[in-house]
Amino acid sequence: MRERFACEGNIVHEAAVSEVSGQMLKEELFHDAAGFLKAMGDGTRFKILWALDKHELCVCDLANLLGMSKSAVSHQLARLRENRLVSNRRDGKNVYYTIADDHVHMMLISCVEHAKEPRD
Repeated sequence: MRERFACEGNIVHEAAVSEVSGQMLKEELFHDAAGFLKAMGDGTRFKILWALDKHELCVCDLANLLGMSKSAVSHQLARLRENRLVSNRRDGKNVYYTIADDHVHMMLISCVEHAKEPRD
């Protein structure tokens, strides 16, 4: 059976390659963007982001909501902070988290909308 995604022969479409080549990003930007997706790609972290998109919450709130330990939630939040997907604010001894910005909101919505689409 023939490979479904194979090219016929070794023809390179120079114009298309040249056009796309001029639009490629710096390697560091690809790395950072892939890091966002990798951090969001974990089901638990996605749930945390989804919850924080709905309301500002502290670690105890998230632990209760997700049925996790505070330690486990804190570990996941650290990963999300490293990737600049969440922000926090301190109120006395409490730290409250929310999504970092509207870009994160749009990524969440886009991922869910894509997941809802019928499969071929």
